[in-house]
Amino acid sequence: MTKNKILVIQKKRIGDVLTSTILLEALREKFPEYELHYLIYENSVAVVENNPFVDKIIIMNEKDRKNKLGFFKFLFQIRKENYEIVVDAYGKPNSVILGWFSGAKKTITFDKIYSKLLYTHPIKRNQTSFSNATKAIEHRMRLLSPLGIDFKVIKPKIFITENEISTAKSKLEKAGITLSKPLVMISAIGSNDSKTYPIAYMAKVIDTIADENDIQILFNYFPFQKEEARQLYLLCTPETQAKINFDFYEDNLRDFLAITSLCKALIGNEGGATNMAKALNIPTFTIFSPLVIKNDWNMFEDGKQNISVHVKDFESKLPSTAIDDLIKTKEYKKLQSVFTPELFEDQLINFITLNDIKGCK
Repeated sequence: MTKNKILVIQKKRIGDVLTSTILLEALREKFPEYELHYLIYENSVAVVENNPFVDKIIIMNEKDRKNKLGFFKFLFQIRKENYEIVVDAYGKPNSVILGWFSGAKKTITFDKIYSKLLYTHPIKRNQTSFSNATKAIEHRMRLLSPLGIDFKVIKPKIFITENEISTAKSKLEKAGITLSKPLVMISAIGSNDSKTYPIAYMAKVIDTIADENDIQILFNYFPFQKEEARQLYLLCTPETQAKINFDFYEDNLRDFLAITSLCKALIGNEGGATNMAKALNIPTFTIFSPLVIKNDWNMFEDGKQNISVHVKDFESKLPSTAIDDLIKTKEYKKLQSVFTPELFEDQLINFITLNDIKGCK
């Protein structure tokens, strides 16, 4: 007997793909007899691998995205699956076309002009957040309301195998990194300039982390950012440099996740790595870009395991700078210049203490 099928669509960024896995978990609980498929881009597969709530990963590759003939063929591939329900967490025109063309009886996405025309259930987003899960989780869970699934807090999860962990430990040992000392991952460089805390300031943050703490430090960055990461390394004090394993770098995302799962914390720029660490239940201290709305993405902040800082948090301590005006005009460099590490140094030191990252002297 053929199973009924549900398709969840979440394309683009890895962090979004990871966050939307909560939909699959909620759907599995409500519809244990259904087959659950997840449509994503190929660069996001690593955060979905081994997820027990996903029966089949549907990969939309670059050819299908950018080639009209490839996209047309992909539409029919989706049509042949005979989905009963489509939950489109991406909600952009090309994904809405996919959901509509699928022929599913129920098609759900966010309320937009074009989605109203093609989908059976356009859902309005909440204007304000009402839980520490933030809008990132709350908006996605609202997509399940037409299916009789009430809101509840679900944390995104990444599933690492014992074999992957064993391999990660071996790599660290070969690099002279011992797990008898706390290992800290630094999210060293943001995905773009506006999301990158100035490296002169970040060096001071790393110095604070390393100061009087018997720890080992790894850097996370994109391969093309290596020179910028090296400049950050050189700005740290010699004592801090001695604790940084700069030559250890993992460019395979799945292997990076296994390494991160062995860390005591991930500290630094907000981005996909932050969400991955949280999904691995690793403590995070996050420095938000001035242009990112902190309350939309500081998921599961609790003042202990997950702490984040944003320039607006310190508005009363700053010079009479019109913070909101600078944010509106996207003058992030001016905002970054006043967002000095000294403003949140006490919070960072407290985070290190609360999460037992000091190591033994």
